[in-house]
Amino acid sequence: MQKLPRTFYDRDTILVARELLGKYLVHVSGSVERIGRIVETEAYLGPHDRAAHSARGLTERTKIMFGPPGHAYVYLIYGMYYCMNVVTQPEGVAAAVLLRAVEPVQSVEGRTQGPGLLCRALHIDQRLNGHDLLSDDFYIADPGRPTGFAIVKRPRIGVDYAGPWAKRLLRFYIKGSPFVSKP
Repeated sequence: MQKLPRTFYDRDTILVARELLGKYLVHVSGSVERIGRIVETEAYLGPHDRAAHSARGLTERTKIMFGPPGHAYVYLIYGMYYCMNVVTQPEGVAAAVLLRAVEPVQSVEGRTQGPGLLCRALHIDQRLNGHDLLSDDFYIADPGRPTGFAIVKRPRIGVDYAGPWAKRLLRFYIKGSPFVSKP
C-alpha cells in the first residue's frame, strides 16, 4: 500500500473526489490499524459553493479548509457526529472532499454508510482535525491493485439550503456498493 502524496490532494476538488474512490482510509490508534475502502465522497468547491462551510469565509472552525492540501478537516454536526473532509487544492482556496462511506477492510466495527457512522467506526474525532494525511497514523493509501468500477454522480445529500448548489452533481460513489449511504 502506497500512501498518497501531497500532490494528489493539490488538484481540482472534483477530480480528487472521484479518484479517492477505491482508496484506503487508514487510522492507526495504539496497536489497532483500522482500514476502510472509500466508496462514497462529496466535493465542496470553496467559498463560492453555498453548501461549503467555507462559504461563510475564514473562521476558527473553517481555517483548516483554507489549506494546505492533504490535511483532515474534522467537525462535529448536530452536537453528536463527527464528519471528515480531505482538504484539496492550493492553500487559500478552501475546498475539500467529504468522505461519506467506506467498506470495512480491517478492524472496522459498526456501520460505515454515512459520514458520522464512518467516523465512529474508524475512531475519527476532533483530535484529528488538521491532521496531516501524510502522517504514519492517519492517511489515505492506494491499495496498489487495479480497481475497475463504475462511478455514479448524484446531487449531494442534506444541502437543500444551498440553492442551485444543492442540485449540482458533486456526490460520487461506486456503483453497486452495498456500503453507500442512503439519502
